[in-house]
Amino acid sequence: MAEATKVDVVVVGLGPAGETVGGNLAEAGLNVVGIEGSLVGGECPYWGCVPSKMMIRASNLIAESRRVADLAGASTTTPDWGPVAQRIRDQATDNWDDTVAVDRFVGKGGTFIRGYAKITAPGTVEVNGDTYVASKGIVVATGTLAAVPPIPGLADTPYWTNHQIVEAKELPESLIVLGGGAIGSELAQVMARFGVKVTVIEGMDRLLPRNEPEAGDVLAEVFQKEGITVHTGQFASSVSYEDDVFTVAMPDGSQISAEKLLVATGRRTFLKELGVGTLGLDEDLRFFDVDGRQRVAGAENLWAVGDIAGDGLFTHLATRQAAIAAEDILGNATEALNLDALSAVTFTDPEVGAVGRTEAEAREAGLNVATAFKIVGHTARGWLHSTGNEGFIKLVADKDNDVLVGATSVGPHGGEVLGLLSLAVHAKTPISTIRKMIFAYPTFHKGIEDALNELEL
Repeated sequence: MAEATKVDVVVVGLGPAGETVGGNLAEAGLNVVGIEGSLVGGECPYWGCVPSKMMIRASNLIAESRRVADLAGASTTTPDWGPVAQRIRDQATDNWDDTVAVDRFVGKGGTFIRGYAKITAPGTVEVNGDTYVASKGIVVATGTLAAVPPIPGLADTPYWTNHQIVEAKELPESLIVLGGGAIGSELAQVMARFGVKVTVIEGMDRLLPRNEPEAGDVLAEVFQKEGITVHTGQFASSVSYEDDVFTVAMPDGSQISAEKLLVATGRRTFLKELGVGTLGLDEDLRFFDVDGRQRVAGAENLWAVGDIAGDGLFTHLATRQAAIAAEDILGNATEALNLDALSAVTFTDPEVGAVGRTEAEAREAGLNVATAFKIVGHTARGWLHSTGNEGFIKLVADKDNDVLVGATSVGPHGGEVLGLLSLAVHAKTPISTIRKMIFAYPTFHKGIEDALNELEL
């Protein structure tokens, strides 16, 4: 066997988190090896955040054009998927070529290896038959892929995941979406607005089950208006594929058929394939157990960043975790990651922004909770906006400490309205201080003031 190559750090996986931590360490002068078996950049730029938001932008324009008749006269729009598919290839994914991303990493001083790594001992990684020993440690940033549920018959069908739907040059006439979470809901609405007959199947009792229940209720109403059929509270019993048609059997005996089927039921990780058992860690765990500096519990000189760390499957969280891990490896004092104000946005129309705890989570934590709820259409800007103004602002307060511990902003530009709320939760700004703020009129964010006026402490 060839002699092992000694380096400072090995980064396994070069998605947003791996790129950030590896690039930061390389720029700091460390000898860094970055290993990626797929595309450098990960899911986000090629099949996730970036292309999906291009799809959403196009579909929202279609929806807005259809609202013109209500406020400014007649309007007609004929959707065309062609420009969207071409823009994804030209501007987002570079036709799924990661040359620019690889050059970016190498330009910072990193050594890039294309392949799938396996940890064989503490600080030791094998890839493509070569062995690398890292004196400072290993950073795992292997991300996730679409999880395929063990529904009888599903594995034997040509189902889609987020990869195939993003890569599609032509759209089907009909589509079944398994999963009504963020990914499933976003893509379902896009497809429907481009003329696809869409059915969503969500096993939990509502869409967006991780958000406040009111968010799923609003979205379900919007989907109904847009012709999207939603089935909640039932998991698919079986899936079959015959004569180019998918058929999903439901527990109540009904059957749902469509030309294509999209699996959007969650994400899966790769701890067993990575070889974490050689470190004495449980291979059956879904995510690593990490501390506030991304150190993996039960292992020496091992860090985990991004989806694999299990704190939230978000690019913005992944890059923050990566920066903290890099500083820790460099021996620089840094404040531990605080997830109390973790925020996320589902880019449906209306947008669903959320930060911190839901009402249920706050009550489960034993907090003395007060809430306020303001319908967007009952605010000045929401009323002026008129059509397409569905949504609400919900505040979750800790009465004993006079602070917001969570908030949800659903509506036009709901993700942008969330910014002020995220700052309030993160900075633990006293509610009494926020009440004194002068909110510009008439704006969507002034709805926060309206909600505060209904908050009884």
